[in-house]
Amino acid sequence: MAGSDRLLNYIAGEWRPSSATEELDIVNPATVEVLGRVPLSPAAEVDQAARAAAAALPGWRRVPASERTQYLFKLKGRLEEHFEDLSRTITLECGKTLDEARGEMRRSIENVEVACGIPTLMQGYNSEDISSGIDEFMIRQPVGVAAVIAPFNFPSMIPFWFMPYALACGNPYIVKPSERVPLTMQRVFQLLDQVGFPRGVVNLVHGGRAAADALLDHPAVRAISFVGSTAVAKYVYARAAANGKRVQCGGGAKNPIVVLPDADLPMTTRITADSAFGCAGQRCLAASLAVTVGEAKKPFAEAIAEAAATRVVGYGLAGGVQMGPVISHESKRRVEQLIGQGAGEGAEVLVDGRGARIPGYEAGSFVRPTVLRGLPPGSEVARTEIFGPVLGLMHVDTIDEAIELVNGARYGNMACVFTQNGAAARRFRYEAEVGNVGINVGIAAPIAFFPFSGWKESFFGDLHGQGLDAVEFFTQKKVVVERWPKEWSRTF
Repeated sequence: MAGSDRLLNYIAGEWRPSSATEELDIVNPATVEVLGRVPLSPAAEVDQAARAAAAALPGWRRVPASERTQYLFKLKGRLEEHFEDLSRTITLECGKTLDEARGEMRRSIENVEVACGIPTLMQGYNSEDISSGIDEFMIRQPVGVAAVIAPFNFPSMIPFWFMPYALACGNPYIVKPSERVPLTMQRVFQLLDQVGFPRGVVNLVHGGRAAADALLDHPAVRAISFVGSTAVAKYVYARAAANGKRVQCGGGAKNPIVVLPDADLPMTTRITADSAFGCAGQRCLAASLAVTVGEAKKPFAEAIAEAAATRVVGYGLAGGVQMGPVISHESKRRVEQLIGQGAGEGAEVLVDGRGARIPGYEAGSFVRPTVLRGLPPGSEVARTEIFGPVLGLMHVDTIDEAIELVNGARYGNMACVFTQNGAAARRFRYEAEVGNVGINVGIAAPIAFFPFSGWKESFFGDLHGQGLDAVEFFTQKKVVVERWPKEWSRTF
């Protein structure tokens, strides 16, 4: 896309220029090249999208589920055909490596595949003769117009946690991508346009907070999905719920991994490094704390420090690069400030990623992998979601203390344990107060037919994204109690 291009909204089956008086540059975080401009659409354009979606609802819900999925089958085909182009777009605007972007696109497509099973997934149930001559059954119907307010770190995958299921269940949909990374969804909607969904069934509105607030307040929008920081998740949840909407909000995280003395050290080190430093630490499932138990302390610290120091950092489209930049200069400054704060709170900066300058990309938003040893459990940095390639090391003597440390956190997105002891692994799985548990796995990311869970201040709502939770979220149950007296029947 040329640097002078201003993105368009997609409303009622048409590409429309925004009337916005404000716009932002879309910046490649590695090269600082301006990739385009995104309009900060006003509330009036959200209203246009919501009205178009509401007008499409009666017709779309009447399309048989087996026919709705045909559109999704076509979409899967288009996504596969343009897989490399979409992956490259993610890297350009988000900064992650091309392999990481490919992984994101594969997860996006998997959600489309699962949603294609909606003729079965959306089925209800029934009972005959609940009383003499009376039958009762439960059916699922669309909840109504639904929308996602998406974050920057996974510009494709996170909208696809929700959109395919909403569409398959008969709900028109509105996407408001992050204004930092709008190009991927722009490209996806070009493919949606080719698929030929009926007018108003899929809609794209670019914008910032004003557009998000307009979605939260609009009476035609009945369901909101959101992923972002805990502070914003609380705001979105409260405002949308106050307006009578169904809401699911993913929040922040501070994910611990626990390393027991019997853990396979090379495997544990490799997997932890990928978790903590992959996607530059900008994952809601990134490992941000490593808790060593007993004799694991010294060997793991040495091994993870070596892995951090030798990780290849650079432009995500370059060969051999293992980690790209953080999303912006502002984010780089914040991450570096928190590294300094951690040192000030008593941690040893075992590997220091501040001041990174990548040859040929000196202006990019790079922070190298960082390891903070001896991070005090009560420190501010130990409790703060850094959202950068920073791993804090803590130590305890027993698994009891490790589990207590995990469960004492305000967040509950993920916790992982590395061990060869089945009893210890089962106990950890049973007692860890988090929504996603990894056992000898560093990123416990559920596959598309499982819900992306989260507990405590990592999630607000009842139903998560993906799988059966998504089907429940995007449908409302109707119970029918039915009697047909014999005297009303005709004799044939």
